Amino acid sequence: MILLLCVLPLVGLILGWTVRWVYAKFQLSSSEQKAERIKQDAVKEAEAIKKELVLETKDQLLKERNQQEREFRDRRGELQKQERRLIQKEDNLDNKLAVLEKQTQAIADRERGLNDREAVLGEQENIWKQKLEEISQLTAEQAKQLIIQSMEDEAKHDAQVLLNKIEQEAQLNAEKKAREILVTTIQRIATEVTSDVTVTSVSLPTDEMKGRIIGREGRNIRTLETLTGVDIIIDDTPEAVVISCFDPVKKEIAKEAMERLIMDGRIHPARIEDVVQKVTKDINQVIFDEGEKVLFDVGIHNMSQEGIRALGRLHFRTSYGQNVLQHSKEVAIIAGLIAAEIGANKAIAHRAALLHDIGKGIESDGEGNHAEIGMEVARKMGEDPRVVNAIGAHHNDIEPCCIESIIVQIADAISAARPGARKETIDNYIKRLENLENIALQFEGIEKAYAIQAGRELRILVNSEQVSDDRAVELSRLITKKIESELRYPGRIRVTIIRETRVVEYAR
Repeated sequence: MILLLCVLPLVGLILGWTVRWVYAKFQLSSSEQKAERIKQDAVKEAEAIKKELVLETKDQLLKERNQQEREFRDRRGELQKQERRLIQKEDNLDNKLAVLEKQTQAIADRERGLNDREAVLGEQENIWKQKLEEISQLTAEQAKQLIIQSMEDEAKHDAQVLLNKIEQEAQLNAEKKAREILVTTIQRIATEVTSDVTVTSVSLPTDEMKGRIIGREGRNIRTLETLTGVDIIIDDTPEAVVISCFDPVKKEIAKEAMERLIMDGRIHPARIEDVVQKVTKDINQVIFDEGEKVLFDVGIHNMSQEGIRALGRLHFRTSYGQNVLQHSKEVAIIAGLIAAEIGANKAIAHRAALLHDIGKGIESDGEGNHAEIGMEVARKMGEDPRVVNAIGAHHNDIEPCCIESIIVQIADAISAARPGARKETIDNYIKRLENLENIALQFEGIEKAYAIQAGRELRILVNSEQVSDDRAVELSRLITKKIESELRYPGRIRVTIIRETRVVEYAR
């Protein structure tokens, strides 16, 4: 009994393992079958996909082959068309070549005929020459000289007439074009004429203020003169003090400082020094602002600080009654318009014209005129060599190297010569008129000469018996050239020669 109880669990355990092993084997067999089925399905699906891809590839190849065949047919058609056109052109060239050969043959035949005719005419010419010599009793050489002399005289007359006509037409066209340019420029420009003086006056509320300006033992006036570099003149002029200085900036600083001191009422060396420093700072700011303003007005950029200050100092400078800064601006506008008209470099002409008088705004104790100083300043500022040359050449101190330099000279002359631009003293005015008249009276045949229209025209009366019409034209040209070589003047001078014949008879 006990043995049976021990064996039963062992049998149950073996039976359980056996059942599990059978079940596991069954599961394995089922999985293998399932995997086989999946494999077979995948193979079938792959074959189906392969067949579809093969079919699609065949269709694509068929389409591409059809497309290539169509393109081949189209290209072959185009080549055939081009071949036909080339054949047609070749036929046309053959026809033209045949026609050209015929024309060449005809020209050759005509040349032979002309040569034969020329030989016949040569023989006839020799016969006519012999007959003419017999009739005129002149040799061929003598007759040739007579004909040459006659033709020379006629050619001179025709040339003079043609020259007069060309000059008149050129003058009309030049005057018309110049008038258009000048009217356009002058209409855009209107600058006032200021007095070119080296002194200025400051009004005082009372004459007692003169004593306060002088100060104890003259210390106030000495301080002011030392700090500003001007001469202060206090004389018997009622309620006024005169400030004298050749530097317009220093003169403006002294004037502004004195006016502020007079308004404040506190006048002593310490206060004077403080006011002068403040005024100097304000004037320097005005100089910089004026320089930037003119650059903005004319549309020029990329200017150095030194150049801006030099331009701004021109605001306080005058020349023959013209404000130099306004004159420079005016010259820049004119130069830009002229450069645009003739196709030159407008930017270079514009910039060079604005800077042409920049040397007048530089404080320099060395030698050299404003053109030389301006050249050096422009070179240090890194300006274009053409700009530097134009600055130095605008008064012919050096030779101009480009058309822009010539344009700056022209624009400078136009700005200085236009009506109302400058003032001229009466002595210089009278002297210039006398020189004009004296130049005209130096030529033979001139009876009287009058400088009219403020020296813009020279009207000359000639002796009609000594001066012919052709000689009058030549005489006007000679006088014009002599005026250009001997006189310096703004603008141009018109030379008018009057030749008349008067016949007077009295009935008694």
